[in-house]
Amino acid sequence: MTDGELILGIDFGGTKVALGLADRAGTLLATRRLDTDAEAGAEQVVTRALAGARALVADEGARVGAVGVVSPGIVLPDRILLAPNVPGWEQLHLAELVAVEFADAPITTGTDAKAAALAEWTWGTLAGTDPAVFLSLGTGIAAAALVGGVLLGGANGAAGEIGYNLRAPHDTDGFASGAAPLEEAVGGRGLATRARSVLGRAVTAAELFSLARTNTQAKELVTAALDELSMHVANLAIALDPERIAVGGGLVRSADVLLPALRDRLAAAVPFPPELVAARFDQDASLLGAVALALGSGSG
Repeated sequence: MTDGELILGIDFGGTKVALGLADRAGTLLATRRLDTDAEAGAEQVVTRALAGARALVADEGARVGAVGVVSPGIVLPDRILLAPNVPGWEQLHLAELVAVEFADAPITTGTDAKAAALAEWTWGTLAGTDPAVFLSLGTGIAAAALVGGVLLGGANGAAGEIGYNLRAPHDTDGFASGAAPLEEAVGGRGLATRARSVLGRAVTAAELFSLARTNTQAKELVTAALDELSMHVANLAIALDPERIAVGGGLVRSADVLLPALRDRLAAAVPFPPELVAARFDQDASLLGAVALALGSGSG
């Protein structure tokens, strides 16, 4: 990169795509958001996102020195693993598609939750902590750990994919049967589905948390979900012994309900309870993670 060039970040999410231009210090200078419209398939998501990215760069009169792209799942050159929520997403050659539009800039791809952890460690609430864990609670459920400032990828890039955690002994074939047991139970999409069944009408996860303050059925559903989620977070803390856990993703909009439940379980169950905090960047963590990847701050 040369002086004056900016980093383009693209964050493909389950319900939205975030685009951003940032400087080398990780400051977002301009952003745009698009609906994913997942049911319409993968191709239209990428086409609209790249068109939006071109327009953002043109409107800002920017010169792009590097591009970071993040997505749910494990992003490989010829496919994306563990990303079933958008039809056709697992068949994408994501880096190649982006390179068609930004051929003169190096392109780095990675997993959204791991990239978000890197952003929080580089510029946010995980800075200076070791080990550090980022917990992403949104449409999906995932975690990412940094040890010595280096992301823990795992043998297959799947470290921290706790959405596939088993919930009970009878869940022995969770992934093999096409399920992500924990994510389907307590992720944003799963909660909304369960809420619709219980309440008889469509509500988002955020609306469910708000309803839980006054509606008995909603409160019971949220309480059960937090009881289950907090157990898995406690087990994660026991396994990794992190210094701090930062919580990000869409469900953090209900931090006043979510964080106390997690803290209480950590305090009761973990021999050395880590500090639990809301992520600094909240909804922009994965987008800034894409920027961090493009800057060469780590791997995702």
